[in-house]
Amino acid sequence: MKNNIAAAVVAGVSFIIGLAVFGVLVGNAAMKFKSLERTVVVKGLSEREYPADIVIWPIEFSEAGNDAAELYKKIEGNSSKIIAFLKEHGISSEEITVSPPAVTDKSAMSYSNNIPAEFRYSSTQTITVYSEKIGTVKKLMSSLSELGRQGIVFNGNSWQTEYIFNRLNEVKPGMIEEATWNARKAAQRFADDSDSSLGKIKTAS
Repeated sequence: MKNNIAAAVVAGVSFIIGLAVFGVLVGNAAMKFKSLERTVVVKGLSEREYPADIVIWPIEFSEAGNDAAELYKKIEGNSSKIIAFLKEHGISSEEITVSPPAVTDKSAMSYSNNIPAEFRYSSTQTITVYSEKIGTVKKLMSSLSELGRQGIVFNGNSWQTEYIFNRLNEVKPGMIEEATWNARKAAQRFADDSDSSLGKIKTAS
């Protein structure tokens, strides 16, 4: 009987010790797992300036009149003057696009106080320059007043140009390398300040 009691006590103590050892092992594993999850998020910056490859210049002008046929003649005349001006200053036909004129008949619209408009028809037309000659286009923009003195009325959009850079894929690898180096430099400083070691990159974007 005493032997059975002693055996039960030994088994109970062994079980408790086993659970304690198991708990320590699980705790160590959890701590190790958590240490693997310790990360810091850093950002690397790379900035460079490049001249644009393409300029898009919309030249928009307006015209008004009471005779539709006469109005279209004025539109065609102004359009021809603008195209001739552009070609004279180095812009080729392939770089010029002419959109159809947009004509509004004001007699079909309602007006306040029933006061009719001075001109029945109003129109706008846009001639777009799509060119790699950035410097030439900039000079022409400042010279547009020459056509204004010929009676062509330009709208505000005529000075709203768009510039495009097409060689991003050429410079992107070097910029990514520079940004990555800057990010790792920031991460290394963070690790040094926190008395930690820096491992491999876990994720990057």
